[in-house]
Amino acid sequence: MRKIKGWKMIAVIASILLVSGCGAGGTSTGGNSQPDGSGNGASEGPSYTFRLAEAHPADYPTTKGDIRFAELVKERSGGRITIDVFPSAQLGEEKAAIEQVQLGAIEFTRVSTGPMAEFNKDFGVFSLPYIFDNDDHVWRFLLGETGMGLLDTLQSSGLQGLGWYSSGSRSFYSSKPLAGIEDLKGLKIRVQENKLNLAIMDALGASATPMPYGEVYSSLQTGVIDAAENNYPSYYSSKHYEVAPHLLLDSHQRVPEVLLVSKTVWEKLSKEDQEIIRQAALDSIEFQREEWAKYEKESEEAVRAAGVTITEVTDLQPWKDAVKPVIEEYRSEFSDILDAIEAAK
Repeated sequence: MRKIKGWKMIAVIASILLVSGCGAGGTSTGGNSQPDGSGNGASEGPSYTFRLAEAHPADYPTTKGDIRFAELVKERSGGRITIDVFPSAQLGEEKAAIEQVQLGAIEFTRVSTGPMAEFNKDFGVFSLPYIFDNDDHVWRFLLGETGMGLLDTLQSSGLQGLGWYSSGSRSFYSSKPLAGIEDLKGLKIRVQENKLNLAIMDALGASATPMPYGEVYSSLQTGVIDAAENNYPSYYSSKHYEVAPHLLLDSHQRVPEVLLVSKTVWEKLSKEDQEIIRQAALDSIEFQREEWAKYEKESEEAVRAAGVTITEVTDLQPWKDAVKPVIEEYRSEFSDILDAIEAAK
């Protein structure tokens, strides 16, 4: 498990005291007498109230996926298991949420796989650039044997993966004009915090600046950073287009989202409740993907209407050539996963 610094531990303990005072995460030993309609006894057993930390706003596709997941769990448990979704980083930004889920201070979270590389090195593969051709390629891999197997590798980090959510592709946007790869030279670009992102920005001639997602707007506005990179929905919902109106579509990364539960919490659940939660997560994927596709289209239309300058990269070869040393450096580390990704084309 990743070591948590002293001041963060104090914050986590304070959070535990706060939420325990609200009765969240509590259980009762009595069974719920309301039937679940399936005849499988899902309504019998202890009751739980859990929390799910979500960094995005309430109307964002990942949040809608979280809510659908929670609804399915409640329905299939006959009302015994309630999962309250807290959007807009109310329980902390993604990295802090992961650390609290590790300790069981928060039971569930939805996060990008970008920061997950700090907690499980295999997840760093998603930060490698240009390894997926398109969205279909991503999902053939994620729902295949290797992709689903990655969810269980998180147990050594105090986490259990439940399912994947869509997040489209990531491209660059800046407060300065962007027309091609040469315009990235010397730019201070915000990235998710992992060493691979630092290496990629260095290969492209840019200066990587890791920072929490919530600080990006003001940092772009004040010139602390020149640029950032993300997908269409995040670019729109965060209003980053207001302070960085130049978008360069290179789709350098396709970094999926992952739904997590604390291993400590997971192991205290019965096999039956584990199955209810796991299947609900898997069954929420299609809904979330549909919501993502709709919102992605709406977001693109909105930023175009707002006057954003959008440049599509038609020749990716110079980009692939620039980052080839990064791919080769990490090929041995991710060889089996990269082979599975290649096989999913």
